[in-house]
Amino acid sequence: GLLAWVISNKYLNHLPLYRLEQIAAREQVTLSRSTLAEWVGRTGVALQPLADQLKWHLLQGNTLHADESPVAQLEPGNGKTRKAYLWAYRSNDLDPGPRIVVFDYQTSRSGRHAQDFLQNWQGHLLVDDYAGYKALFFREQSPCIELACWAHARRKFFDLHQANGSPMAFEALQRIGELYAIETEGKQLTIEARQQLRKQKSLPTLDALHDWLMQTRMQTANGGASAKALDYTLKRWPSLVRYAHTGHLPIDNNPVENVIRPIAVGKKNWLFVGSERAGQRAAAIQTLLGTAQLNGIDPAAWLKDTLTKLPTWPNSRIDELLPLAPKFIEALKL
Repeated sequence: GLLAWVISNKYLNHLPLYRLEQIAAREQVTLSRSTLAEWVGRTGVALQPLADQLKWHLLQGNTLHADESPVAQLEPGNGKTRKAYLWAYRSNDLDPGPRIVVFDYQTSRSGRHAQDFLQNWQGHLLVDDYAGYKALFFREQSPCIELACWAHARRKFFDLHQANGSPMAFEALQRIGELYAIETEGKQLTIEARQQLRKQKSLPTLDALHDWLMQTRMQTANGGASAKALDYTLKRWPSLVRYAHTGHLPIDNNPVENVIRPIAVGKKNWLFVGSERAGQRAAAIQTLLGTAQLNGIDPAAWLKDTLTKLPTWPNSRIDELLPLAPKFIEALKL
């Protein structure tokens, strides 16, 4: 219970260890920072096999979201920090499989980290326009299929409208809003029924939007913010419309951005990661706690139960400890 309290507060509430030390002291409990750090390290090592198992299950899916967020990492010896990255990979909610998010801590934003993580995985990968992912779509063996994010395309027009009240941007927002209204309508449908809905409504809406974008671009001068917003969408058009030909591909990358956002907010509390090893340990723990939240499981309660069972649990039944919804656990047993 004490270990679960420490881990939950550090990685869910984003409280640095010195704050936990102060909280314990107010309750007349002496917990030194060095002891807390040792507990966190040992707990992270114990939980690593579960995080590795979640990664294996994640890569069994055929559609993934991916994104990355900068993290400050302390440089030993000089008291300065360097920029590292927390990469996130998330399962697709429109697929029938388990809900999983896996975090991967790396010391740079190089695209090779995504290649190393995915290895020979082949499927639909939904990403933003960051160039680091491009090699995955053009490699000779096992190329991934690119899905583009409508939320990113929409953001270009939103920022433009916020900046100067552009009527063109407002028109684009209205048209993109129609696509999202169709997605809301089909949210509870089966994959087959959603595909039919998209065929009837999304594809004609997309065709009309593309015609409007092309005509508007021809009337827009090069180099300005309007041209850049239009070009972003037109350049990525094949990847943006791919979802609408199916019933299971997502329209945007918001699901993975939503699981990164709490960590981004937490950075204001803990400021930096102490080392590469600490970052990797944090990624494994965030993988487990984040997946628990996706599956409607209380992360702290799951963690306490799992830490109790883990020392004597057989490796052959490791799937039963994963923070997945019961229906997925049962399916994994089959």
